[in-house]
Amino acid sequence: MPQDLILVVGDDPEQSIPLPTADEEKEMSTSEIPDVLPILTLRNTVLFPGVVLPITVGRDTSLKLVKDAFGEDRLIGVVAQRSTETENPSPADLYSFGTVASILKLIKMPDGSKSIVIQGKRRFRVKEYVQEEPYFTARVSAVAEDAPDGNVELEARIRSIKELAIQIVNLSPNLPSEAAYAIQNIDSPTFLIHFIASNLQIEVEDKQELLETVPLIERAELVMDHLNQELQVLQLSEEIRTRVKTDVDQQQREYLLRQQMKAIQDELGEGEGTAGEVSELRRRLEEKEVPEHVFSAAEKELERLARSNPASPDYAVTRNYIDWILDIPWQHYSKDKLDIKRASTVLDEDHYGLEQVKRRILEHLAVLKLKGDMKAPILCFHGPPGVGKTSLGKSIARALGREFVRMSLGGVRDEAEIRGHRRTYVGALPGRIIQGMKKAGTANPVFMLDEVDKLGNDFRGDPSSALLEVLDPEQNNSFNDHYLELDYDLSKVLFIATANYLEMIPAPLRDRMEMIEITGYTQEEKLAIAKQYLVPRQRERNGLVNGQFKITDKALKLVIDGYTRESGVRQLERTIGSVARGVAKQVATEESTGETVNDADVETYLRARKYFSDTAERTEVPGVATGLAWTPVGGDILFIEASVSRGSGRMILTGQLGDVMKESAQAALSYVKSTAQEWSIPSDAFKHWDLHIHVPAGAIPKDGPSAGVAMMTAIISIYTQRRVRHNVAMTGEITLRGLVLPVGGIKEKVLAAKRAGIKKVILPEKNRKDVEEIKASSLRGLSISYVHRMEDVLEHTLLKRPSNNPQTYFHVPNKEKNQN
Repeated sequence: MPQDLILVVGDDPEQSIPLPTADEEKEMSTSEIPDVLPILTLRNTVLFPGVVLPITVGRDTSLKLVKDAFGEDRLIGVVAQRSTETENPSPADLYSFGTVASILKLIKMPDGSKSIVIQGKRRFRVKEYVQEEPYFTARVSAVAEDAPDGNVELEARIRSIKELAIQIVNLSPNLPSEAAYAIQNIDSPTFLIHFIASNLQIEVEDKQELLETVPLIERAELVMDHLNQELQVLQLSEEIRTRVKTDVDQQQREYLLRQQMKAIQDELGEGEGTAGEVSELRRRLEEKEVPEHVFSAAEKELERLARSNPASPDYAVTRNYIDWILDIPWQHYSKDKLDIKRASTVLDEDHYGLEQVKRRILEHLAVLKLKGDMKAPILCFHGPPGVGKTSLGKSIARALGREFVRMSLGGVRDEAEIRGHRRTYVGALPGRIIQGMKKAGTANPVFMLDEVDKLGNDFRGDPSSALLEVLDPEQNNSFNDHYLELDYDLSKVLFIATANYLEMIPAPLRDRMEMIEITGYTQEEKLAIAKQYLVPRQRERNGLVNGQFKITDKALKLVIDGYTRESGVRQLERTIGSVARGVAKQVATEESTGETVNDADVETYLRARKYFSDTAERTEVPGVATGLAWTPVGGDILFIEASVSRGSGRMILTGQLGDVMKESAQAALSYVKSTAQEWSIPSDAFKHWDLHIHVPAGAIPKDGPSAGVAMMTAIISIYTQRRVRHNVAMTGEITLRGLVLPVGGIKEKVLAAKRAGIKKVILPEKNRKDVEEIKASSLRGLSISYVHRMEDVLEHTLLKRPSNNPQTYFHVPNKEKNQN
């Protein structure tokens, strides 16, 4: 329907064309028309008398006709063509009834085309066409119009037409309310019928039928029929909008058209809904191997999906949930390669050493081969960084022929990261365990939980507690993710956890895993790893071929001892990479065709040596003992320095020592005081001299009981003025009775002593078993003595001859004693 009683052409209100009044309509319907008219054909509409119609002229023949008629101010005949698809119609393709029209406006559009505004005058019938070129010309005869005046029946129909039209305006969301006012004020019955007929949403054939109907009352009947049909459609549309209003949020207007379309299709019985999509999902479900409880849950969700509206948010949530069920491997297992010899070869190819770990994996394979089915163990590799814990997981997967999935737990603080979010949350997803299983594609991968000791916890929950069910072989056959809410079997998964700090893993979680310690590498092991793995890898990464970069064993040993201090080989690989880049630069600049790096060439690429053995220099005076310490990156040597000064017998401890280490120093001093006579220590040394114990590298916190033996040795050394042998290092916990108790980290400590150039190591007797696990080749050149009491320690560590006489050194004159 039009919005007003005027037609606005373009953006200028002054170009508005008023619609005709009753008198003007009567004058039009009785006006004379020429016998011969040029015929303008319309493709997809019909022009009615009195109606103003803007049309776009595109055909060359029509452009010629408009130009001639507008220039001469002539009337034209407007006839609709029978088929809108006909590009160049013939007289047979045109209707025989048309409308005489005058051209009111000729508008040139910005794109070069032309538009005209025409107004119908009265109807005519085509007698014959007298010309076809350059445009149609026909001989026509006017069609007489009925006189509407005094016809009571017609007046009643006109009122009904107005009422129906006003109802349609009020119901239609696309028509403004002003259109009802415009219709109410049309006083010409003939124009009202033509005006409404022109704006009805009906086919061209129906409009042509209205145009060809001669009696006005019959035209009114036809218009009423069409208005009734359109009113029924609008009433049904309003009913549909009311029905779907509860399903559509007011802010989600983009869903409105889809809702209306679905409701209309359902009303007509033509709505297909989501049948095709649901049937495809059901087919995938039937083809997938899933447990019975999963199949039942998926069927239930599919039925809900079929009843859901595709535009509703619940539809996307349900569809995503079904996709996860279909993507997760429930009962699809990869076949294990149970060849023990092959697995051993694969593990040896990828990693040097690590015999304990390799033996444990081969044992697992052997049991699996004999039994055929077993619950997968939960292994935890713990040790310093860079020893190959993470890469070992990939080798295990390759040896077993399984998929490998790695999940880094460093910094994870949200329990939902492990167990997932419930579907009630926006954007909910399963936890990282289930995501990892989807990524693996099989239900029995090697699943690595990397950095399990770096888990955190806060107000969002404790992720380590969520892992308790995952890492319990007795419970993980029914792991329940919050998103899926379905039991998932993890018992066939080989979980491997890695950690640097064993103490940082919560005790309940640690209890569920089989702990396998991976200790640091010896110098010989590092040399073998560098030759077999690191040098070839860095050669390839830096674009060098085999003959362009070689490095001798002596050079590698210098790099290991002089430029790295670590248990692993990560820093060693970076250092070898620096050498390789230096060679690559020479090759790229054509300064060299290749280099064989000797020990004398190392400083050329790596500058000055970083680490030296300074134990001999530090132990030149009494009171300095060399201890052995364990750190997260491996073992290291630790100097304990003791000195005395005039005072009141206080003991001062410095070097950021922890409580346990301070207590070890107090216990050592108490033992020395209790055995002072055995060592010929004058009593004045404890009364009039202050003892200061310092552990260098004061910025680094230190703690633990294993420095007790070294502290005891340093204290007795300073009080007896006997120097400690510079090539001896020691470790062990002491008691007040002088016993030496065992400590941990023996392998790392022994290897650290060997790296530092120590020739002899003093260990507690009960640590003998730990040394037996170290390769004999790694201990070559190193003497190990086992002790049970402190007297044995001092026998091995202190020189016989004192540097100063203790009696003289600690003598205090009586005068000073009296002053004190």
